[in-house]
Amino acid sequence: MKIVILFFLIFNYENLFAQENTNEVELYGFIMTDAGYNFNSINPDWFDVMRITKLPSFKDEFAPEGNVFFGLRQTRFGIKSNIETKLGRLKTQFDFDLFGVGKDAGQTTFHVVNAYGQLGDFGAGQTASSLMDFDVFPVTLDYWGPSSRVFFLNLQVFYHPVHTNTRSLKFSLERPGGSADGGEYEDRIELQSVRPFLNVPNFVFHYKHAGNWGHAQLAGIIKSIKWRDVSDTAVNKLSGGDIGWGTSLSTVINLNKNIKLKMQAVIGEGIQNYLADAPADIGLEENSSDTLNPLKGKAIPVAGFFLFTEINWTGFLRSSMGYSLEKINNTNKQSPNAFRMGQYGLVNLRYHPGENIMVGMEYQFGRRDNFKDGFHYIDNKIQFSFKYNYSNIFTW
Repeated sequence: MKIVILFFLIFNYENLFAQENTNEVELYGFIMTDAGYNFNSINPDWFDVMRITKLPSFKDEFAPEGNVFFGLRQTRFGIKSNIETKLGRLKTQFDFDLFGVGKDAGQTTFHVVNAYGQLGDFGAGQTASSLMDFDVFPVTLDYWGPSSRVFFLNLQVFYHPVHTNTRSLKFSLERPGGSADGGEYEDRIELQSVRPFLNVPNFVFHYKHAGNWGHAQLAGIIKSIKWRDVSDTAVNKLSGGDIGWGTSLSTVINLNKNIKLKMQAVIGEGIQNYLADAPADIGLEENSSDTLNPLKGKAIPVAGFFLFTEINWTGFLRSSMGYSLEKINNTNKQSPNAFRMGQYGLVNLRYHPGENIMVGMEYQFGRRDNFKDGFHYIDNKIQFSFKYNYSNIFTW
């Protein structure tokens, strides 16, 4: 009898002695306030970030120069859950910050960041695109960060068959989209009847491999971009389409326990909406060989990279410093003052007096170069930030 009891205990150990707290909900977030001085000027809707595409495209566009700014738009609140169900583990995440974008640009308002659920290897909702690599993002006080980084929180359905500490393989079908630059023909009535026609989701994937040395990730995307001329009376038929594509390679290298290198390179066509700060995905080109369709749309080529170093000087003092470059291969009918190239750089010093507290200062640099009118603009900014993180986990 004792032997039977012993075998019973061995083979049922996990069931008998498993922790009761198998479900958890976490409330988390941070309070963050920013203040600083912009020595030059930027579109006032983006007063507290360094967005290169929002710098002036001609002299005195956003004059006068020299402005003090304050804000708390980076503040975030979120809820995560990890719950056992009859179908497996269900993970959810919902969080928001106060940084207005789109029609709310420039405002301090509700802005959804993540809103998705994952059951086993499958998930759906708004979260980081599979093209992204969160771990390669440098620590910056600037909300926007390097303009060339792949950054897009997109609506999607995804399959994540491999997600361990050392490997990640993920596939997703993501919401299609993009924008067009009408260039020299922006105000022509012929373009007013052209509508986007996005009938195929974007296909995106990534593979990541990690170890004690750091990690490397390869990612790719292919997207269909179409448009239709819905006018019944137009002389010129401007319907068309193009294929957008892109690939990204990113890596984090641990040089030692106190120094990291973070690098990312991206190249593609018509994937500007997947980058942190890039212009339109589609541009106009002359099509003189076709009198009925004298203009055609084309996915605009883009390439960029960034290189950052993160240093832990002491247990309390940390820094990030680096540079980002983004270049557009403009189509021939874009406006002379269209965005062609952006450069971004920063250096910061962050003081961590406690586990959840950060006080820092950061110098930011940005330069915008236009397509073919010879104009460029340089911006310099100083930012000071205070951040307090919080988290509370409830289990049952």
